[in-house]
Amino acid sequence: MLALLHFPQLNARTEVCKLTNKRKNKKVIMSLGKTEDGVSQLKEKLYLGMDFGTSGARYALIDKHGNIHSQGKREYPSPHMSGNTMDWAGSWKITLFTLLEDVPVNLRGFVSSISIDGTSATTIIIDSNTGDPLCRPFIYNETFPDALTRVNSIAPANHTVCSGSSTLCKLVSWWNLHHSDKDSAILLHQADWLLWLLHGKLGISDYNNALKVGYDPEINSYPKWLVSQPYSHMLPSVIAPGTSVGSMKEDVRVQFGFPKECVICTGTTDSIAAFLAACATQPGKAVTSLGSTLVVKLLSTRRVDDSRYGVYSHRLDDRWLVGGASNTGGAVLRQIFTDDQLGKLSQQIDPKRSSPHDYYPLPAVGERFPVADPEMAPKLHPRPVNDAEYLHGILESIARIEAKAYGLLKDLGATPVEEVFTAGGGAKNEKWTKIRERVLNLPVRQALQTEAAYGAALLALKGAPA
Repeated sequence: MLALLHFPQLNARTEVCKLTNKRKNKKVIMSLGKTEDGVSQLKEKLYLGMDFGTSGARYALIDKHGNIHSQGKREYPSPHMSGNTMDWAGSWKITLFTLLEDVPVNLRGFVSSISIDGTSATTIIIDSNTGDPLCRPFIYNETFPDALTRVNSIAPANHTVCSGSSTLCKLVSWWNLHHSDKDSAILLHQADWLLWLLHGKLGISDYNNALKVGYDPEINSYPKWLVSQPYSHMLPSVIAPGTSVGSMKEDVRVQFGFPKECVICTGTTDSIAAFLAACATQPGKAVTSLGSTLVVKLLSTRRVDDSRYGVYSHRLDDRWLVGGASNTGGAVLRQIFTDDQLGKLSQQIDPKRSSPHDYYPLPAVGERFPVADPEMAPKLHPRPVNDAEYLHGILESIARIEAKAYGLLKDLGATPVEEVFTAGGGAKNEKWTKIRERVLNLPVRQALQTEAAYGAALLALKGAPA
């Protein structure tokens, strides 16, 4: 019998989603009632979720009914240079504490729990004695072909880790190339490390982040072929997403004014948090996250994993969350257009008309899904004279990649997609939504909640004290 993950139960999440739908997700601008003498009162506990994406971080503070009491965002400050590379760890740390400071002072005392999501396969190697990073972080889309041959030799064919950008490839590459004290080294994912800064218990991860280092969600353990490797002592302990790890560190709690009862919960990846936020609760429902990258997640009754195409599955109660992440997306658009240009040019597009331009928009060389090719070059030419026509071609080309992604999942055995919810910044572009509806030939609508931080807050709600 398969052991089930202790993930947020689908029926419990459905109840929160029903409440959210009923309220039409109206943001609670002022959540505190005022007495006659002007003293603020709030009887309900609150739950804080933080999303660390590719370009910045956000927070959402909700109550048990799913109402938002506060939310905000921060861009990452420019990271300092470490040798010839940028060290992002310090930038993330600054942003974490800035977001905690952004939570309204009069609400912090009601926060019962906190959870964080981070970018999948973003990896940090830590000295377990000091907590200091032993190298700069390895970012989600970095590939390590030097390690891929070794990983392919030990892992089952077409396993999730058999991709140059997998967490395991990053671990193997570090192990082979670095000569520091490996006995005390431990691997953490971005979300794990940020949560450690809050709870102080080093070496804890969650089922979702650990998938790409080789954790098996069907047997709830690391497989034997991985445990037998010389670096297996570096693997973190794995517990369910949204599980209480312990209380907030006293110095952090006192600094920001959170209550003694506030607990820190394990997190998840940014794309899964976005899926949770979107309230897609039935097989065949899917969520496309249109952020800096394009990520598709489909709720399926069947598990699908195939590294040849960058496809992998996370366990979600008794179902599977199948999908993959492409390097196409908003990062490409930002390389070419400003936000103001995107808004104005989009208004000039006729979404009913098919674009004749066939691009493969990538921010740099390399693609993960629906084609796993680290050598794939961006295709953004020829560029028409009319910028609106150029934008139309790019948006439609990204939609074609999305359609190819969902078609591939079906061909590999996943439940066919019936409806697509959209999260991320791209969800706000109505013309793009209509283009995608035409290309996908499916109903496409903006998710009631479009931010992964909301999904992280739902995990915090799950792990909160009763």
